[in-house]
Amino acid sequence: MDSWDNKWLAAESGQFTTTEWTVVRQAADDGSAGAREAWARLCQTYWPPLYAFIRRQGHDPEEAQDLTQEFFYRFLQADPLSKVSSTTGKFRSFLLACLKHFLADARDRARSQRRGGGRPAISLDSGATELRYALEPTDDVTPEVLFDRHWAFMVVERALDALRQEYARRAGGLAFEELEGFLPRGRGSASRVELAAKHGMSLNAVDVAIHRVKQRFGALLRQQIAQTVCTEAEVEEEIRYLISVLGA
Repeated sequence: MDSWDNKWLAAESGQFTTTEWTVVRQAADDGSAGAREAWARLCQTYWPPLYAFIRRQGHDPEEAQDLTQEFFYRFLQADPLSKVSSTTGKFRSFLLACLKHFLADARDRARSQRRGGGRPAISLDSGATELRYALEPTDDVTPEVLFDRHWAFMVVERALDALRQEYARRAGGLAFEELEGFLPRGRGSASRVELAAKHGMSLNAVDVAIHRVKQRFGALLRQQIAQTVCTEAEVEEEIRYLISVLGA
């Protein structure tokens, strides 16, 4: 698997028209047509890092599932964005601060109010989330570092999923599954020589295909990160931090 290359992540002009801030507002609006979809997206994206943080605080798997579900419900019910300016700042940092405040008060809340508190539960693969947590190295990282690590994994996976969908719609050329191994956290083991022989291509043609998939992955990763911040400078800062987290 290739290492991170900043050239893949070169700046592109773009508009910050849709960010996680706007998704939160949409999810909190029970009357909007896209509220359910927005709610599901937030849960599916941020469940693993929030769950990992709670588990590292000493809660067992069942308690962590309950607390994560309750946190999402209370987070939206309280309309947290009405209390802050969403013109700047990292959604990752804001969400973690809200979680810490929630956990500080959790001991005073009745367990009967958990598991969604009346809001329909989102179907999430809690077993897979617990397995990922269990596979974490038994090091001394703080809950905050673990949260950021899982956040970084999810950002990369979202970019890979978007790229996989793009390649599925393409006609001809190497398949995404054949190129995925050349991307960070991508799966695949075929070498350049093996791909060339398999498809009757020159090594140069394979290299061009690899270069293009890397460039597109970088652009999609930037888009994913841009959805969690509000300025171009913050995109650059988050990219540098993501690389440092995944490279640690």
